[in-house]
Amino acid sequence: MSKLTKNQKLVADKIEAGKAYTLKEAAVLVKEITTTKFDASLDIDVRLGVDPRKANQMVRGVVSLPNGTGKTVRVLCLCTPDQETAAKEAGADYVGLDEYIEKIKGGWTDVDVIITMPAIMGKIGALGRVLGPRGLMPNPKSGTVTMDVAKAVREVKQGKIDFKVDKTGIVHTSIGKVSFTPEQIVGNAKEFIATINKLKPATAKGTYIKSIYLSSTMSKGIKVDPKSVDEN
Repeated sequence: MSKLTKNQKLVADKIEAGKAYTLKEAAVLVKEITTTKFDASLDIDVRLGVDPRKANQMVRGVVSLPNGTGKTVRVLCLCTPDQETAAKEAGADYVGLDEYIEKIKGGWTDVDVIITMPAIMGKIGALGRVLGPRGLMPNPKSGTVTMDVAKAVREVKQGKIDFKVDKTGIVHTSIGKVSFTPEQIVGNAKEFIATINKLKPATAKGTYIKSIYLSSTMSKGIKVDPKSVDEN
């Protein structure tokens, strides 16, 4: 059996096996057990009592995190010329249309989010093979296909994220950075979980939120008591 490193032993001593912590306790603890030298991402995993194979139990949505994501999000706005100025003023990193469509056809995908307009989706449909596997395809359900591209750009820049339950019934996403204060972590986590609760399918039976885990990049997961999420 291999010996634990100094950092691994520190983490093992801080987390009590089998214990479900309150959200506030977990927000403090996740900062204490993170030993990376970079500002690690803060992740949340929520296991749901749904069957994602059934269309009427698919959980997918968007949420605006009150404290942002802590990440610099690169946004490409594919829009008509009359919307370009507004998109640039809203903070889009790249704005245009045909020239970027050609770049993407050539394999360029150096962005995190693509926002466009309904009238342009016909042109973008051909890019599905490039954008789809990278999760970059604009979608009305995630708010990235809209008439108000400037508003969509601002929301993404301020911390709007989209999420979807995976085939195992888990919703996994990043809700900030370890450099966030415990209060910021709690605020983002509460908003995210509240949004998931609002999206509960009418056909879902039994316990909806089965478990919640908080972790950072390369850290151990901390089990969170779902009941503690509603505490002030």
